[in-house]
Amino acid sequence: MISQMDSSDWPVIDALPSYGRGRELPGKRHQSLIFGSNLTDVIITGANGTIDGQGAIWWDWFHNHTLNYTRPPLVELMYSNKVVISNLTFTNSPFWNIHPVYCSQVLVQHLTILAPISSPNTDGIDPDSSTNVCIEDCYIRNGDDIVVVKSGWDEYGISFAHPSSNISIRNITGQTRNSAGIAFGSEMSGGISDVRAEGIRIVNSVHGIRIKTAPGRGGYVRNVYVADVSLDNVSIAIRITGNYGEHPDENYNKNALPTISNITFKNIVGVNIGVAGMLQGIQGDNFSNICLSNVSLSVRSTYPWNCSLVEGYSNSVSPEICEQLRTNPGPEQVCYNGNSYPAAAAQPQPQSPQNSSASRLLNPFVYISWFLCR
Repeated sequence: MISQMDSSDWPVIDALPSYGRGRELPGKRHQSLIFGSNLTDVIITGANGTIDGQGAIWWDWFHNHTLNYTRPPLVELMYSNKVVISNLTFTNSPFWNIHPVYCSQVLVQHLTILAPISSPNTDGIDPDSSTNVCIEDCYIRNGDDIVVVKSGWDEYGISFAHPSSNISIRNITGQTRNSAGIAFGSEMSGGISDVRAEGIRIVNSVHGIRIKTAPGRGGYVRNVYVADVSLDNVSIAIRITGNYGEHPDENYNKNALPTISNITFKNIVGVNIGVAGMLQGIQGDNFSNICLSNVSLSVRSTYPWNCSLVEGYSNSVSPEICEQLRTNPGPEQVCYNGNSYPAAAAQPQPQSPQNSSASRLLNPFVYISWFLCR
């Protein structure tokens, strides 16, 4: 029975090369419940069946500091392509729920992800150093970020140099106690670019949208377009954090500063909001071309915006935005509009039916879904 399990019974695997160690503890890490590496044509699907990670015992071990290795995700696929995860409910993950890492052509669709809002680090969907990813039509209530894009940690992520790019996130509804609806980082040292998130509905959460980074990360977050966002009872609607901290070891380069640029927030409405935005860059590393357009937030705070070391533009923002971003973009100051996101980048090329045993199942709905998720 699960109550009699010891963490030493669970398989242990090497740390991810872009992290250099387990995310929570030095050394190796526990293997996910559903795990695969170097795979092609992967389908994890069902008629909304439930996969229960029975994470409560792991959360207790974590809180009691009795673990020797980092907790396991519920699903982790590495170095794989043409991946579909759809039409399932995932509950009570020990750690992160869905973690495609070093993957390409990934479709995550029609999932329900549930964990107690007090559960530690139960991220919903974490595309990590992956390209051509589509995440759509999901409901997530958990104890950490709902959808978060990552790409490696400090010197290990910089050296491994596998960015996350060409990512579409659409029609996500969720609630999280401590974290954000849509997040980037803080592990972003391999770079994150060309991300488009639309149709986001977040309630009863700390952050709506958040970018997390720190000196020592290096890398970049650029060409990000977030639009059509609805927030209700959110403490901080938009947050950019330049001092998130947390480093894998003492060998990171303190002078490796991240580049945060070409970030657009558009068509955002919110009610019962604590603070409209906290946008804070890094000394000597101003975050640039931060653009807000058509943002309307009903805010409780008498100081709705807190901005430092950021540059950019705004148009039709209420309450009035901080002075650093108050300028309307001129002819030579163009806000990133998401149009460089390649509409069909994620669409697999046709293959003959005999190419793989999964193709007959994969092709009928993957081609349709990839065509629509753009």
